[in-house]
Amino acid sequence: MNDIQQLIRKHRFFAGLQESDLELAAGCAANVHFPAGQHLFHEGESADHFYLLRSGRVALEMAVPGRQPVVIETLQAGDVIGWSWLFPPYLWQMDARALLAVRATAFDGKCLREKCASNHDLGYELAMRFAAILTHRLQATRLQLLDVYGSHH
Repeated sequence: MNDIQQLIRKHRFFAGLQESDLELAAGCAANVHFPAGQHLFHEGESADHFYLLRSGRVALEMAVPGRQPVVIETLQAGDVIGWSWLFPPYLWQMDARALLAVRATAFDGKCLREKCASNHDLGYELAMRFAAILTHRLQATRLQLLDVYGSHH
């Protein structure tokens, strides 16, 4: 068993997955680092990864016309960053910027999509887990936008 497989086995996002599915996912993963201030991705760019944040902090930001970007959520160790790799058209829906130096495990989206296409059980498990993250992020976005725009009415 490789180091990445050991890392993801301990992560709550992968809890309950079969060992064979962990092995498939680990085959699409690599450890990465982003210095403070660097973007992990930008809205509108091709979404080709997701990240398990191991250390550091990341701001998910949304552009708002006539204003500074709005921080939708700040993520930290243990959080999952990025769901756009799973859903067409595979484009990032917001920016992600490292607030502190980040260490993460990056998963190649194309690699995982191919494995999900041939292993529907894995595809279903990942889709359901990312649907929960997506629901949470949409709620966080809604609350932030109410905060930003609600004070003007």
